[in-house]
Amino acid sequence: MAALMALDVRDAASSDGYAREQFGDGWVDVDRNGCGTRDDMLALRLDNTETSGSCAITSGDLADPFTGEWIHFERGGSSEVDIDHLVALSAAWTTGAQDLTYSERVTFANDPLNLEPVDAGENRSKGDDDAAEWLPPAEEFRCEYVARQVAVKTKYGLWVTPAERAAMVDVLERCPGQELPAAGDQPVIASGLGEAPEHVEAAEPAQTSKPKSTEESAAGSGASEGDLDPRYEYCNRLPAGLGPYVKGVDPEYDWYTDRDGDGVVCE
Repeated sequence: MAALMALDVRDAASSDGYAREQFGDGWVDVDRNGCGTRDDMLALRLDNTETSGSCAITSGDLADPFTGEWIHFERGGSSEVDIDHLVALSAAWTTGAQDLTYSERVTFANDPLNLEPVDAGENRSKGDDDAAEWLPPAEEFRCEYVARQVAVKTKYGLWVTPAERAAMVDVLERCPGQELPAAGDQPVIASGLGEAPEHVEAAEPAQTSKPKSTEESAAGSGASEGDLDPRYEYCNRLPAGLGPYVKGVDPEYDWYTDRDGDGVVCE
């Protein structure tokens, strides 16, 4: 609570200029351990894991903090596990991240302090919302969830909006003994992350529940009519044997929202 009270309180800035690429091109091996951040987080949180090679987690069991339920993860299957940015990237952009350097933003997007493997459906329900707009259904995780957000914003010098702080206070008042999570070993500025893209297109709006027609799907992906099936507007509705889809390889990739930015959808 003390850390929350120490954060600046401002209205959200403009989202102009935001794009996922402003936080790097997908997952990055920031800690130089030879594995991408996504596999690092799966290895950290999943039980009963199986791997392929030294990094790729192929299966495991997740005690999902958002729902309080167990989820079985299988790479390429219908496990529906996402890696959530607790402070969403676009929400971070409008509360100070656009003033960070590109290296700081890539580090932010790959910082374990801000990452959590969770139920994909709840992650997509959350979208880009802050604590004033969305909280985990599992009430027992809400204190840690908000505390992690406060720790992230403290570490990277971001601010909170008035509504966001009010919602956070409401949660933390129910757990006065909640400690501020440690910032972790990952530095705010990591090295060797390259330069920001010279030109980034504005972020596309999140996909709504309205299904696309066959013609719209084909036009959006560059595929011919019939290559994409409009009956499956969400990954969790794909039958066995379909997916995952890889960016630049499968035309179906463009039909879905790659919320974790790893270049693969319907994992």
